[in-house]
Amino acid sequence: MLEFRQVHRAYATPQGPLEVLAGVDLTLAPGESLALMGESGSGKSTLLHLAAGLDLPDAGEVRLGGRMISSLSEPERARLRREAVGLVFQQFHLVPSLSVHDNLRLQARLAGVEDPDWSAELIRRLGLAGLERRYPEQLSGGQQQRLAIGRALAPRPALLLADEPTGNLDEASAGEVLELLLGLVRQAGCTLLMVTHSPQVAAPLDRCLLLSRGRLAPREAAEADA
Repeated sequence: MLEFRQVHRAYATPQGPLEVLAGVDLTLAPGESLALMGESGSGKSTLLHLAAGLDLPDAGEVRLGGRMISSLSEPERARLRREAVGLVFQQFHLVPSLSVHDNLRLQARLAGVEDPDWSAELIRRLGLAGLERRYPEQLSGGQQQRLAIGRALAPRPALLLADEPTGNLDEASAGEVLELLLGLVRQAGCTLLMVTHSPQVAAPLDRCLLLSRGRLAPREAAEADA
């Protein structure tokens, strides 16, 4: 589903180029869930942006569903994101002028795959039944995050990319949202790549990798070498 082959990415700084990804190799199989951990500034979000085609590597290949992202034009990458990728961030990025119902449907409508039955199932599973006419500002933080997750999953994407999806929530809400997210991911049949700083959040996923010094390794092995 997702493959990185010797991917490099650097950014210009006053002190010179800063390489955050130094030959990253990664293979994520269909239906697999992977937690990505690492210190702040280690390049986790950069890796997620490359997976979504929001950024391009300096060298190496990123393939999504067998397609090399860097060979696509920006309109083609945008279309691939709409049709195959769901994005969930700490900042909910909900449309304030749209109701809960319309925010949930937005991504599926853009992808041209709206499924009213699946949308109704999401509303029920997300605990948002009866709130469909409310606007984001009328929801709690936990409700907004659940809505953001539902919007990302509404088109049943092949790949869900989540960047600290529970980072702005208290411990109890974070646990509920994580359980809900993983259950819906399994039901939708999509692959999950999640950035997190929390070992507790990473624990239920199939695998956990640590990004350190520009490279990926199983978290336990990387920490033992540190």
